[in-house]
Amino acid sequence: MSGRREKEGWDSRSSRKTWNEAYDAVLQNEAAGYYSTCQPLASLRCLRLIRYRATSKVLLLSLSLFIFSVRETRGQCAGNVSSPGAAADCAARETPREGPIVLDATHSYTLAELIEIAEHHNPSTRIIWERAKQRAGELGLARSTYYPELEGLAVFGDQRLITPFPEPLAPRGYIMVEAPIVQPEVTLQYLIFDFGKRGASVDSARAEKLAAGADFIQQNQALAFRVASSYYRLITAQERLQSTQETLRTAQTTQDAAESRLNNGLATLPDVLNARAETSQALFDMESADGDTKIARVALTEAVGAEPSPNIVIDGQNGAPLPEALTMSIDALIDRAMANRPDLMAQASRIRAAKDEVRAARSAYKPQISLSGSVAQTSVWPTADFGQLGPASQPTWSAGVSVQWRIFDGGARKNELLIAESKRREAEDELTAIHDQATREVWTAYIAFRTAVRKHEAAVALLKSANESYSASLDAYKYGVKNLIDVVTAEKQLALARLSGVSARSELLVEAVNLEFATGNLLRNQPRATKLQSEDGNK
Repeated sequence: MSGRREKEGWDSRSSRKTWNEAYDAVLQNEAAGYYSTCQPLASLRCLRLIRYRATSKVLLLSLSLFIFSVRETRGQCAGNVSSPGAAADCAARETPREGPIVLDATHSYTLAELIEIAEHHNPSTRIIWERAKQRAGELGLARSTYYPELEGLAVFGDQRLITPFPEPLAPRGYIMVEAPIVQPEVTLQYLIFDFGKRGASVDSARAEKLAAGADFIQQNQALAFRVASSYYRLITAQERLQSTQETLRTAQTTQDAAESRLNNGLATLPDVLNARAETSQALFDMESADGDTKIARVALTEAVGAEPSPNIVIDGQNGAPLPEALTMSIDALIDRAMANRPDLMAQASRIRAAKDEVRAARSAYKPQISLSGSVAQTSVWPTADFGQLGPASQPTWSAGVSVQWRIFDGGARKNELLIAESKRREAEDELTAIHDQATREVWTAYIAFRTAVRKHEAAVALLKSANESYSASLDAYKYGVKNLIDVVTAEKQLALARLSGVSARSELLVEAVNLEFATGNLLRNQPRATKLQSEDGNK
């Protein structure tokens, strides 16, 4: 079941794509035409930042509901399997929803509804949204350098000058000239050629924008996983509370049997006191479980971005099917992670951005050719204290081409190039680390899920055996065949079996979601990595 990688040693680097191939994969995903809900005016529902299609399946609390309903949830701008470019473009167009969220204490929330709320109102998604918007703005700034700069200037002034003249021409050896002037002017500055520096800056900004889009998707997936984990922890706490309530009833039954035998002269007072102590312990455990449930509610409201409070109700049906097995081998899971994980896409884009920065640093050694010009309407009315001057109102202009080439800068360009190349190597090393981390996380999730399946099967068998053991011990005690110690021991085993069953069920659900998260499959319209039991419990 584990595939070739589990049977044999597998070197993850042996099949790793080169950095260019990794970035090409990002561009291929970009061109794949993934559906985005932010297509302008595609439908009335697309005008909402989040779209949720309510179906009958949404009323079920199960792993299948989580995966399918999350696909129907349009979190922020991310559509079904939204590409980094589509996410970044939509984040640039749209603005996060303002205002806090107030949860309805009377409404029973499904997991999909909570994820929808979180993606709009959790501060972490709003922060990453704004960062994606900033990267899109930086790309616009880089592109603007290809256009000329036009500036309008208007001068209104008056100037008085002393102009020296020989005494035969001017009695005092100088003349006083006063010149009022009005000059509206338009100037032009246009960088014609810079040997690729602007192109490298635009490419770098575009890669950073793609990285921001991938980060946007990553944050949405991480938030969905966080909400799902908090949701299932609350379910676990509720089921643990229910289990302690059942244990309390079991302890009360044991106490009643001991008191009945004492009244009939068949038991001793220490037996009754022992049974009462077990009942008190069960009551203590129930109160502890009740407190844990309220704390879990507070944690869930915080995860969705609402004011932390225990006033939340979830749709926690226990009859939903559970995941029972994997549908993919470990090889396929790792390949899916390498293709789908947005953190790998983001880092591949950052490598491309770093390479573009190296290009920009190298182009600084080349000259720049610029065009400059101006045109104005100059109106002047000069006067002098000796002689006569005439007014003028004529168009004036200037034009020129300049070549700017920095010859010496004290090593500034050299150090800029060294820094850019160091950042490129750093980004490549980070991709190596992220690649290895992703592989480790997939392996961990794969092993943890298989372990959770076996633990759940063992917990079911344990609960069945503990139930039978307690029932048999209680009946035997009533007939005087066994003593109270045997009943109390069976009672404790039953309580532990109930808690083990609750923990195993919760762990199985969380590990199934974690497997989808580790492979980058949350919020994506792809087949699940696990299959579910049918609703009647059959496989």
